[in-house]
Amino acid sequence: MNKFQYKVQGVDYDVEIEELEGNVAKVNVNGIKFEVELKQPINPAHAIRKKPEVQQPHQAQQPAAAKPAPAAAPAEQPAPAATGSQVKSPLPGTITSVNVQVGDKIKDGDTVVVLEAMKMQNNIESEFSGTVTSISVKPGDSVLEGAVLLTIA
Repeated sequence: MNKFQYKVQGVDYDVEIEELEGNVAKVNVNGIKFEVELKQPINPAHAIRKKPEVQQPHQAQQPAAAKPAPAAAPAEQPAPAATGSQVKSPLPGTITSVNVQVGDKIKDGDTVVVLEAMKMQNNIESEFSGTVTSISVKPGDSVLEGAVLLTIA
């Protein structure tokens, strides 16, 4: 595991890279776990690899398996864009509750998700009125700032 300390706009962050597989890294930032996608290629000499799993041989045996994984991530993004407005996380944290379900009608200002960040409960309110068409998170999920929480049409 690689450990780093960063200071961003006067705030200290302890970052531990736990695992790196392809361009997805599992990191721990100040005790909160995240999965992050790396946009730039990383030097293989610095990569932290997890132990081989049964999945790796299956991927090698099935060349088509490499296609569904990239297709799964884009499939989540077009669906919310096509069906309505996205409610995004204003800060990184952990989802403690989701107060709506798909199909619920909500109004601008309704609390849709409760997010814990820095030991504080933050009510995330909808900026839109409409019907919930998809929910991208569940209690216990760690999210980054800007992550899509749910979609409203």
